[in-house]
Amino acid sequence: MSADLDRSRPVWRQVAEAISRPIADGTYPSGSQVPGIVELSAECGIEASTAQKALAHLCDTGEVRTELGLDTFAADSK
Repeated sequence: MSADLDRSRPVWRQVAEAISRPIADGTYPSGSQVPGIVELSAECGIEASTAQKALAHLCDTGEVRTELGLDTFAADSK
C-alpha cells in the first residue's frame, strides 16, 4: 500500500479506497486478511483513529468483516 496521500482530500477515504481496490480485483480474496489499524497507521503514516475510520467505513459497506481479537478480513463474496 502506498503512503502517497493527497492531504486535500479526506485521508480516511483514500485509505478505504486503497483497500477496496485490491478487494475488488481479487488481490485480497474473500476471507483473506487485509491490513489492520496498526499496519495501516504505520504504512500510511496516519493516526490510528483515521485507519479505524477507513476500516469502519469498509465494514459498513460490507467489503470487510472484523473478528474481535483476530483481525480484519475481506468479506465473503455474495
